[in-house]
Amino acid sequence: MTAKFFWFLPTNGDSRSIVGASHASTHHTIPDGYRAPSRRYLAEVARAADRLGYEGVLTPTGTWCEDAWLTASALLAETERLKFLVAFRPGLVPPTLAAQQTATLQRFSEGRVLLNVVSGGDDTEQRRFGDWLGHDERYARTAEFLRIVTSIWTQESVDFTGEHYRVQDARVSAPPDPLPGIYFGGSSAAALPVAAEFVDVYLTWGEPPQAAAAKIEKVRALAAARGRDIRFGIRLHTISRDTSAAAWAVADELVQELSPEQIAKATALHSRSESEGQRRMTALHGGRVDKLEIYPNLWAGVGLVRGGAGTALVGSHEEVANLIWEYYSLGFDEFILSGYPHLEEAYWFAEGVLPILRRKGVA
Repeated sequence: MTAKFFWFLPTNGDSRSIVGASHASTHHTIPDGYRAPSRRYLAEVARAADRLGYEGVLTPTGTWCEDAWLTASALLAETERLKFLVAFRPGLVPPTLAAQQTATLQRFSEGRVLLNVVSGGDDTEQRRFGDWLGHDERYARTAEFLRIVTSIWTQESVDFTGEHYRVQDARVSAPPDPLPGIYFGGSSAAALPVAAEFVDVYLTWGEPPQAAAAKIEKVRALAAARGRDIRFGIRLHTISRDTSAAAWAVADELVQELSPEQIAKATALHSRSESEGQRRMTALHGGRVDKLEIYPNLWAGVGLVRGGAGTALVGSHEEVANLIWEYYSLGFDEFILSGYPHLEEAYWFAEGVLPILRRKGVA
């Protein structure tokens, strides 16, 4: 099975900078050369991803993002074959409504919708949206949510009573066709059983290959115990150029604009996160700028100031392709990528790396 390659919609804005905002931040830093996430700009990125042959685009969720459902709805008409991996948080949308929204969008898009279920890793941000459940409770709620949604799509009607939800005669006028793939990430002990039982693709942020492989093996074993076989994806940034030196020069330039105060503040914030995945990202660099290449051609510089996925594939097209091959050989067959700026980096990767991966039989 060949791998699938997704790109990313920068719905919190774009620039030639990694300065931005974390989910828990109280403000959104606007860097020089900021590109606002207007419909026109996001349509440029989506059309480029469509034209360049990416499988789809991740449409993120969070305080500083434009709404993922509305963004996907607006951009479906701008594209022809591109899929939209729509991120949403179960605690903020009732399950029957989410099942209905998905079914409608799947019909209107003629089958181009996928779902990225985000339980929410940070109390500060969740409370902004009126959600006061703790970390582990959010994952328990996600399990009930997914049980209801997937049942509604496959049964005439659903009655369910749980700790977090109670529905009676829940149904949709017609189920989505095809049923959308469900993507999900989470590194904690509370998250892994949810992935094993309900999701089609388990996602992780870009740790060094062996560490990432060890994580997915846990999920694979939990899924197998439930009689399920799921796929695995990895979320990474990318800086790919014709030569290794040119790529590393871009990475160095991204770090040079950061002040020690910015790095220290972000490191402290991320180290306190309730998200196990976020703490693991932060531990890869520890706030130090002198050891950011944590594995050959894997760079932790993005995570110095940004929350979420904090590592990037950096190097020549061949070097980046080789590292992707390494992840692929360990069981990852879905790659969700991004870069700064997203429009230009979509071209660098698609024109430089994807041809190599096709020759290797990966893409």
